[in-house]
Amino acid sequence: MSGALRLGAREVVALVSDAFTELPHPDRDPVPDGPLAWPGYDDSRARATERTGESESVVCGTASVEGTRAVLIAFEFGFLGGSLGERTGDRLEAAYTYARAHRLPVVPLVATGGSRMQEGMLALTQLQRVARQSALTREAGLPQIAVVRDPTTGGGWATLGAGADVILALPGVQVGFAGSRVRPADADPAAYTAEAQVAAGSADAVVAPERLRETLGRWLRLLTAPSDEPAPVPRALGARDLPASGWDAVRRARAPERPRAGRYLDAYFTDRVAIRGDRCGGADPDGMLCGFGEHEGRTVAYAAQTGAATRPAGYRTATRLIRLADRLGIPVLTLVDTPGAANDAEAERQGAGAAIAELFGAVATARTPVTTLVIGEGGSGGALALAAPGRTWATPDSYFSVIAPESAAAILKRPPEEVEATANQLRVRPQDLAELGLIRTDGP
Repeated sequence: MSGALRLGAREVVALVSDAFTELPHPDRDPVPDGPLAWPGYDDSRARATERTGESESVVCGTASVEGTRAVLIAFEFGFLGGSLGERTGDRLEAAYTYARAHRLPVVPLVATGGSRMQEGMLALTQLQRVARQSALTREAGLPQIAVVRDPTTGGGWATLGAGADVILALPGVQVGFAGSRVRPADADPAAYTAEAQVAAGSADAVVAPERLRETLGRWLRLLTAPSDEPAPVPRALGARDLPASGWDAVRRARAPERPRAGRYLDAYFTDRVAIRGDRCGGADPDGMLCGFGEHEGRTVAYAAQTGAATRPAGYRTATRLIRLADRLGIPVLTLVDTPGAANDAEAERQGAGAAIAELFGAVATARTPVTTLVIGEGGSGGALALAAPGRTWATPDSYFSVIAPESAAAILKRPPEEVEATANQLRVRPQDLAELGLIRTDGP
């Protein structure tokens, strides 16, 4: 058993919110021992009610989380392991329907062992109901922020948890599709933890209980503030004068002291929260920073390359960020800074081409405005995938090139001493790009 903090449904609601009002819920006509006539099922439910004070495994209602009203879905693990049955499905469907009708975000506070065995396949199919309600809520442009408690396994993790837009987890909690009693005997228990899910890109952050209300409130505030206006272009933080030559532009962009993404994000946002991972088992925290922040009172999403070669998980995380911002009507800022996409064998095995293609598609089809600033190296397609057509600017200490000058010289079978001349021929300077009509100069 995990050593993580276990709170009841109403305890966790009180931890994160104020003014909780339980929603009305439908009640099915009781059938003796449930739909399968499972011997002793009625007695088990009665004992669960006596133990927890609840009549089902979820409590649903509206509440204020740091000033933002939301629909909360809190699981009571003490009621038959927080399992999902038909009546649980009824309550969940009613809660999601209410959220859409009243344009409220949904916050599942999940602690469940999965589907209820005493109701058989009828219990398992509740996952389809939940998945549909979550999808309809997503289509309605409403955010879903899950808080993963101890334990969160089975179908509850695969729908309400992993299906949310943002996933926060309490420290040390059990998280995984396989519950503790059905895993292989030799399975590493550390793989089934919140920390492991964050490391694998399947959850966004581990949050201490005392910080949960504040963190959840920040996320809700930022994700419920749509805007039609594009994100303003950040001001350049490095060199002010334009480079004299193409090679000068390359040297400036590669200089260790040049401002990187972290400095730009710190200067641009008064507050920001990060998403992590591609939801496919990968994360690229060293190559791509993604999240949402507040700039001059408005929410702006960001995807920022850090100057390293971007890995497939980084591109997929940026795609996830842009698609989420698009659904919620939040403008996007992208910062381009990479020598190019990672090109090692492992990157190929992780689907580099497909990941870059998905990002190109997300930027190309986004309805929300995307603003791009090239702040360093713009290395080929691995940089271009993050750039907004017609809305790209560049700082004086940056360059953008079809290929690195060294690689271009090698392909053209030129000696190393011709690399600098090749850089000049490629016309990679910001002023060259402006003359070619590839970047804008009307920003700061």
